[in-house]
This record gives sequence, structure tokens and C-alpha cells, in this order.
Amino acid sequence: MKAYLLYEAGGTDKLTLGEVPVPALKNGEVLVKVKAIGINPADTIYRNSDAFITHIFGEKRPVIMGWDISGEIVEKAENTDGFEIGDAVFALLQNAGGYAEFVAVNVELLAHKPENIKFEEAAAVPMAGLTAWQPLIHGMNIKKGDRILIHGASGGVGHYAVQIAKYLGAEVIATSSGKNRDFVKSLGADQHIDYQTENFWEAIEEVDFVFDTIGGETLERSIDITKPGGTIISILALTKEEMMARAEEKNVNLRLWGLQFNGKDLRAFADVLVRGIIKPHIATIYPFTSIAEAHQQVETRRTAGKIVITV
Repeated sequence: MKAYLLYEAGGTDKLTLGEVPVPALKNGEVLVKVKAIGINPADTIYRNSDAFITHIFGEKRPVIMGWDISGEIVEKAENTDGFEIGDAVFALLQNAGGYAEFVAVNVELLAHKPENIKFEEAAAVPMAGLTAWQPLIHGMNIKKGDRILIHGASGGVGHYAVQIAKYLGAEVIATSSGKNRDFVKSLGADQHIDYQTENFWEAIEEVDFVFDTIGGETLERSIDITKPGGTIISILALTKEEMMARAEEKNVNLRLWGLQFNGKDLRAFADVLVRGIIKPHIATIYPFTSIAEAHQQVETRRTAGKIVITV
């Protein structure tokens, strides 16, 4: 099968299209013929860092990257009840391997693709969708009428966070660039703040929750506008002890949230997709041969929604 092989970290030229054997199935796995692949900022970060590659794959080289896939089951091993050959599925792959024509997936990570969305839309969900879903659903006790500030609301993670927060009944205040205002409002945001022309900490009163995808000064300023007893969850590493101390002093719960590879959460997300409550937004679809261009687009950090590859 064809797959993109990474022999060493570096630029997009390091992604080499080659031939490798189709994966052999282990107990509990199905073989998925890949139809579409989601590209995330994490993909570009890992591609650029030998330390990250080694952390994930060990010393093995070459490696096959790719965490978000959708496709069709073409083979199954033992203990794969609930999934059959021919089923349309999508997954967040714990051990990567998605930049390929076929991938072996443990059914614990798998969800059926809703019939009302395309393979490309399904591939746009797993990493970004769960990065928003898990902290908002499991990390925040959001009640109807609570006010939440979502930073980076037009991005892959942010555009899901806005929709999830509205689904939970929150009043959503969202930050993005002015050019994405209409897009963010179309997701359900009640108020939009252009971070390029406005200071959010001056534009709004205290909120109950903050979902942070930016970090740095944005995260620090968010402490100032969070109510005592409120919660801030950041998906970026918190490195400043004084930031945590400031939050504690104000009685604000400041937490770092790491993505969990969890098929149960993906299946719960699939349920809201089936009901049309949340809709993936795809900015651009690239062919399999243009994966380098897809990475380059993601690296601009200016994409509204998601970038997807068709196979």
C-alpha cells in the first residue's frame, strides 16, 4: 500500500510517499481502507521535532504519521463485535499510522460514521473535536445561561468548542480575527471580539468559564475576567508558576487538559453529529498527493475550520 513515510524530522519535504505492507491485524482490530485524513496543527509540530517523533514512536524509522481517519472496514480480527466488514467508520488513532491507504484500528478507538456526514467531514472530527469535547463535557459543569469565553474560536478546535458550548446552553463569547467574525457568529457565538482590534479583558465582564487555545498573555488576561469559583481550561502547556498562583489567589480553577484517546467519547460525539447539533467545517480538501501543501496551510495558523486529505 502507499503511505507517507517520515525518516527524520523537518519540513514538508521529509514526508516521502512510498510502499509498505498492509498492516497485519491483531486481536480486537479491524482493517480500514482509508477514505479521508484530517490534518491537525499537532501533525505539523510532530513532523518538525525529532524529540516528539521519538516520544511517540521510539527509535523506529521510518514512521507513518496521521491520527484522524475515516474509511470503510475491509477485514476484521477476533473480538471486534459491533463492527462488520463494509461499515463506514472514523477514529482517532492512538499510535498514528493514518497517512496510508489502509490502517489497523482497535475497535476501542472506533466509531461508526454518521450517515448524514461525508467521509471528509468525519475525518475532520476526531482530534480537534475531542480536544474541545472532553474539557467542555468532562471538565466544566456548564449549565444553561453560564457565560463562556472561547479563544481561537475560528480554528479547528475552537469552531467545535463554540458549537458544543451552545449545545450545553451557554452564552458564548468568542475571539478570532475580524475576517472570521461572520463564520464564528454562524456557529452560534452570541458575541464576537476581534482580538486584533479589541482587548477582550476590557470588552467583557466576568465569565463563568474560559476555554483557551492560545496561551501566553491571552491565558494570563483570562484570569482577570473569570469569576471567583470559575474555571479556565487550556489545551496548551502551562509553564508559569506565577500564572497558577494568580489563579489560585482569585479562586479560579486553572487547568491544563490533555487529549485522551477514547472511542467512547468519539461515539458520543458521533451522536450529536447524527442529530445535526454540531457540524464540521472544512476549509480546504486536498488530494493524497498534496499532503505537503496541506501541512503548509495548517502551519499558517490562519485556517478557519479544518484541513482534510482525500485518499
